Amino acid sequence: MRYNPLGRTGLFVSELCLGTMTFGTVGGRFGAIAGLGQKEADDLTKAAIDAGVNFIDTANVYSAGQSEEITGQAIRNLGIKREDVVLATKVMGQMGEGPNDLGATRHQIMDQVKASLKRLGTDHIDLYQIHGWDAATPIEETVRALDDLVRQGHVRYVGVSNWAAWQIARALGISERLNAAKFVSVQAYYTIAGRDLERELIPMMRSEGLGLMVWSPLAGGYLSGKYRGGKDGEGRRANFDFPPVDTARGDAVIDAMAPIAKAHGVSIATIALAWLLHQKAVTSVIIGAKRADQLADNLAAVDVELSADELKALDKASKLPAEYPGWMFAMQGAYRAKMLDQPKRG
Repeated sequence: MRYNPLGRTGLFVSELCLGTMTFGTVGGRFGAIAGLGQKEADDLTKAAIDAGVNFIDTANVYSAGQSEEITGQAIRNLGIKREDVVLATKVMGQMGEGPNDLGATRHQIMDQVKASLKRLGTDHIDLYQIHGWDAATPIEETVRALDDLVRQGHVRYVGVSNWAAWQIARALGISERLNAAKFVSVQAYYTIAGRDLERELIPMMRSEGLGLMVWSPLAGGYLSGKYRGGKDGEGRRANFDFPPVDTARGDAVIDAMAPIAKAHGVSIATIALAWLLHQKAVTSVIIGAKRADQLADNLAAVDVELSADELKALDKASKLPAEYPGWMFAMQGAYRAKMLDQPKRG
């Protein structure tokens, strides 16, 4: 297991992060993904920690708060020192029936951080993330509320998930102007079959020094290969067809991964995760599982070293089609970019 700095901080997190969306039995939008009780969660958490994972991600909306409760209890049940784990959670989703029971408002952030701390059974959250874009709340209000939490010591670092590049850049500018805590990380969807964030988000993150946490790295199970060719398959994606996948492109990518997986003696899913771990922009890949064998298969990705030829083949199969202004950048700026890559003397 490798450990990477979280953005421009001195905090190091494991390259694989344990996702806890499967923890809990309360229904809701993501009910098809959940279903695990405390004992099963304890077992998976122990396996991840034993493998070197020091990063755990949850959210207040997962199983209506039950995921946070189970996650915090698992840490205590296993006797894990609080300082040995980097604990991340999120706020923004609907947590009640009222008009103010959701969003990235000061009202919701201040209420929900207290609730999350209580459910997790801790006095601080290492990474507190805004879970999505709130069109009704000014970014400045969100930034000021998060800064207050950092200054109060309830939260150590702040991040964001599922925002556009321009929205994040604007928030960073507001934070700079207000001398407020800045986002240090972005949690975003990224897979070898869905590389959209390479157009705007990754260049922005590279420019601003933000870390990248990847959610749904197997495209909701699609990259296991069992849904190839339009098969109904079983498990999560059969009941919850999310995130959306261009199946023509996805099947071509799976076809490219299959011989590589065979050569390495691992599953296609493991190769999909290994590909992400070879991408410079990636800080940590969030893995979730319902069974021990699924988790073990995911954890095996850290031991896969893909060759230059294998990476080239996978890139060819999954590369995004050129779009403006990207193709103009390549035509006009390629020479200048190449100048930056000249090797140093000595």
